[in-house]
Amino acid sequence: MVVGMEWVMRRFAVFLLLALMCFTIPACGDGEIPAPVSETRFLLDTVCSITVYGARDSAPLAQAFDLCLDYEGLLSITVQGSDVWRINQAGGAPVQVSPHTIEIIETGLLFGRLSSGMFDISIGRLSGLWSFSGASSVPSGTDIAAALETVDYRRVIVAGDSVQMGDSGAWLDFGGIAKGYIADRMADLLRERGVPGAVIDLGGDVVIVGEKQDGSPWRIGVRRPFGSPGELLGVVETREAAVITSGVYERNFEQGGVLYHHILDPSTGMPVQSDIVGVTVLAESAMVGDALSTAMLLLGSERAVVLALQVPEFIGALLILESGELMEIGDIDFQLLP
Repeated sequence: MVVGMEWVMRRFAVFLLLALMCFTIPACGDGEIPAPVSETRFLLDTVCSITVYGARDSAPLAQAFDLCLDYEGLLSITVQGSDVWRINQAGGAPVQVSPHTIEIIETGLLFGRLSSGMFDISIGRLSGLWSFSGASSVPSGTDIAAALETVDYRRVIVAGDSVQMGDSGAWLDFGGIAKGYIADRMADLLRERGVPGAVIDLGGDVVIVGEKQDGSPWRIGVRRPFGSPGELLGVVETREAAVITSGVYERNFEQGGVLYHHILDPSTGMPVQSDIVGVTVLAESAMVGDALSTAMLLLGSERAVVLALQVPEFIGALLILESGELMEIGDIDFQLLP
């Protein structure tokens, strides 16, 4: 799926603002702290940016992007030959896959159980009917009904290093979890390369690596739902952590006076009707935060609280409700901007 340029520029504008907020460092000279190095690429169907702080060698930044490309080739639903593509094309036969793919599937199935099926990685046939860029339109009721017959995470069978979808005709789609997993692995690489500090942003999946040079917390912006490009509702202050945001305002289109967004309800096949318009989750793992933020939005505020408190990696969350009310759960330091 190709994302519209307007959405790309919104994501890039927000990242530039966050990078400026993170910190200011003098240019590198003898004995001085090296200046931050940033790069932005369009990968994973979104704007991906990395800023590295305090490193005297920019090679780790390029290596992190190379790793991102490798994982895209492994996990994308659209890349021919990827693990996901091979599973989806196997007609229900078992497919041997990477341990990385197994880890993502097992985490996805866990969240399927925790959310009573609202988070479902077998949603690929359904998600493939919807487009949220260009000439978007609501799929036919017949097509949605047929796709819904295939959606059931309980039919996904994992045995050792093989995966099969059974005879349901279901397709896997890692859209609600893969970016988080990839961000975690990129962060691991930067830590292994000795990078003192970094901010990784994969289209709303932000991972903080290391400490700021001045010892103060990192400040990560939370976008104002349906606001102008770069407009922030507030900031989250945190130490090393994953900060993951999901929102109904990120990808959507209007038809017949109705707004349709990209977070689909696997029980109806339509964009979910929830009292939450945006969720920002702090977690120890970006993969967990990715799945959790989506599941919380799908479940609505009351059930979202119950779910979050069952997840060991959960730190805190900010829920932005349709009413405009803000709900804070767990340990989160959110500061509303004027």
